[in-house]
Amino acid sequence: MKRRLHALLAAAGLLALLLPAGLPAADMGTMMGQGMGMGQGVGQGMGMMQNADGAHLLMHITKTDPYVKWNLMPGTTRMRQGLEPHGALQNVYVNKLAMKAFKDKAGSLPDGAIIVKENYTPDGKLAAVTVMNKKKGYNPEAGDYLWLKYTPDMKIQAQGKADPCIKCHAKAKDNDWVVLAPLK
Repeated sequence: MKRRLHALLAAAGLLALLLPAGLPAADMGTMMGQGMGMGQGVGQGMGMMQNADGAHLLMHITKTDPYVKWNLMPGTTRMRQGLEPHGALQNVYVNKLAMKAFKDKAGSLPDGAIIVKENYTPDGKLAAVTVMNKKKGYNPEAGDYLWLKYTPDMKIQAQGKADPCIKCHAKAKDNDWVVLAPLK
């Protein structure tokens, strides 16, 4: 009995280290109950992740498959000049699925493609990170994207079917809602 209790406490401590700061305890239970238990998701593409919420996406891009190891979006550079609402300076990363779609001029991003934009102030301070994740069937009216915005301390500010993101990216509907690089 004591061993089992110690094992459970150790697992809970490990989970607490992996969770984003400020995630409510109710979300931790939800994450465990929806298939994000120990060992799941590792090595899987985002298309394999069944949960469509910002907390799971945040865990994926920061812990499971850290976006900082991805390539920059084709046609962009580090600390590129940005436009509002994304900050004066930006780094834009794409996962392998998105990179292949850009290189192949596929016309659209595949299920599981992710674009991550680091948004910096003019003096180079990270202000926020914004993410678009293609999830087939998630929101067909808006390109099937799950949107996410979080702060440098990993507090989620917007997630899901985020209206400001959808409204801004609607101008690029013909490019699968992607503003910065052509897919055709």
